[in-house]
Amino acid sequence: MTLAALAGGTAHAASGEKIGTVDTAFQWIGRDHDIIVEAYDDPAVQGVTCYVSRARVGGIKGTLGLAEDRAEASIACRQVGPIHISAPLKQQEEVFSERMSILFKRLRIVRMVDAPRNTLVYLTYSEKLIDGSPQNSVTAVPVDRATAIPLRK
Repeated sequence: MTLAALAGGTAHAASGEKIGTVDTAFQWIGRDHDIIVEAYDDPAVQGVTCYVSRARVGGIKGTLGLAEDRAEASIACRQVGPIHISAPLKQQEEVFSERMSILFKRLRIVRMVDAPRNTLVYLTYSEKLIDGSPQNSVTAVPVDRATAIPLRK
């Protein structure tokens, strides 16, 4: 599922569009442990898609949605078409958020603007209500200098 435009400058809870999975460990009951790759279109920047890979716990708990996935993810954002920014962007803004456990853990993707280099920087990390994880991944999408990145004041 692709994302609709941001409402009020806050991130939408979202499920990425599933690109594929690979099994990492066989489970007798329930789905296998796996790594899923999902695509997220930036809702404010037409022409940029972020690909996120993350581990998912299988077995009975994973199949029922009760397992807590590991706090590890990798991100690669790419220009997939002409870049068009219809409204000024915040210097730093969370653009995606997705639940990773039934209660407390979320996968987050934040977009930052590196104005001097005319580049969009995307950071992914997981957040846990009590104790977050320092594990993160970062990627950048340079924007042609002919297309200025408008910033919100």
